[in-house]
Order: sequence, then C-alpha cells, then structure tokens
Amino acid sequence: MGSSELLVRREAGIVIATLNRPEKMNALNKEIFAQLKNLIEVIEHDSTARVLIITGSGEKAFCVGADLKERQGMNEKDILVRMDFVKGIYLKLERLKIPTIAAINGTALGGGLELALACDLRVAPEKAVFGLPEVELAIMPGNGGTQRLSRLIGLAKALELILLAKKISAEEALALNLVNTVVPPSQVLSKTMELASKMLESGPIGIRQAKLAVRGGFERSYEHALDFEAECYKSVLYSKDRIEGIKAFIEKRKPVYRGE
Repeated sequence: MGSSELLVRREAGIVIATLNRPEKMNALNKEIFAQLKNLIEVIEHDSTARVLIITGSGEKAFCVGADLKERQGMNEKDILVRMDFVKGIYLKLERLKIPTIAAINGTALGGGLELALACDLRVAPEKAVFGLPEVELAIMPGNGGTQRLSRLIGLAKALELILLAKKISAEEALALNLVNTVVPPSQVLSKTMELASKMLESGPIGIRQAKLAVRGGFERSYEHALDFEAECYKSVLYSKDRIEGIKAFIEKRKPVYRGE
C-alpha cells in the first residue's frame, strides 16, 4: 500500500507509514506530501485504524526536511502554494482523532522535525540530531516549526534553537521534552510499537476523546478548557465501552472494547 516513496503497512489497528527516500535522507518532496495527505484522509474515515506511526527508512535520517533540489526549481509563488498545502497536511495530522507517534529513526532537521512535531508522541534514537536550522539558508521554519516548537519546549528555548540554528542531541531533546523517550537505534520502531500496542488495550473512544480534550483545551482559557473537557467526556459517558470497562474491572478480566 502507498507509493514507493511512502510505504504503508498495517499491523492490527496500527498503521505504519515510512518515508522511503534513504538516498536523499528522506527529504520531503511533492510525491511524499501528496501520499501523506491521501493516507491521512483515508485514516480519517477508517474506524479500524487506531494508531498512526510515521518513521523513515535507513539508519541515518528520519527526515532532513524539504528536498532542496526540487525547491530550487520552484518560484516564489510555487513555494507559497506548497507551504499552504503542507500546512493543511500537518494540521490534519495534528487533528487526527487517533494518536500519532513519530518513530524518529535518525536525524530530524527542518521540515523533518516539523513533521515530527505535528505528531502526538516522539520516540528517538541515541545519537540522533535535532534542529530547525533554516536561518542558515536565509529562510525560516515555515511549516509550523516556530509555533509547535515554542508551545512544546517554551519560548526562550525555541528562540535559542531557531535563531542560533542550533542542533541538539537526543539527550538534550529529551531534557527539553522535545521527545518522549530515547532508546538505542535498533529499538526505535519496537519501542514505538510497544507504545502503540498499549494504546490498543484501552477504549478507542476514551483515547480519542482524551486526545481531543488535551489538544482542544490547550489553546483555550482555563475555565473554557475545563468546559471543553466536560463536553469531551460526554461521548465516553454514553458509550458501551465505558460500561464494559467497569464490568471487566469488577469481574477481574480483560475488557473487550468495540469502539461503541
């Protein structure tokens, strides 16, 4: 499933999308963006998809950002159209009902880090390098990097990384909460699958509404966010899964959730 540049496979309710341009350090081109958009739209209407994992092929890089050779052949208007297109893709990714995890198999720079930032969780390998070094090329992060990074690690640190074109290690990224966990390179995908499998054990409606409450409440004022959380809870309250979860707990057995 998927093109040769974005490989897609499934394991139970887990969808794994792999950027497949290892010879180009998985640089993002028109084809990958089109395929990623198509995949997200398919998942939006697929009740069997429970978790999305995005990773890269090869051992060197998750993604080093935009394909600059392709970008060289684009004029200013083309670039603005592409940026608007990518902004829409990353927003759709961020707003997917199901959890998303970036299995960062190597270096993540520029647009590659921006892609990872649009995911809910990030698993990184030891010795990986992270950064938004666009100012070195007389440009700036333009696909959500300035906003997502500052919200994730704080304004001062985001400005430090971006204005100094600073590249940081996996250990530094972990300390800044830029990534959720760091493991040996050979364990990145297995650790990510472990996290995804743990989510499959929980009620899909509960997972979906919890993500919605966290992300949707983040930009609201505190009281409005609490009201939003209560609205999200109503979908759980009236679900069959909630009754099953309580019943299974009392009966000391594993619950069988159906997303109803």
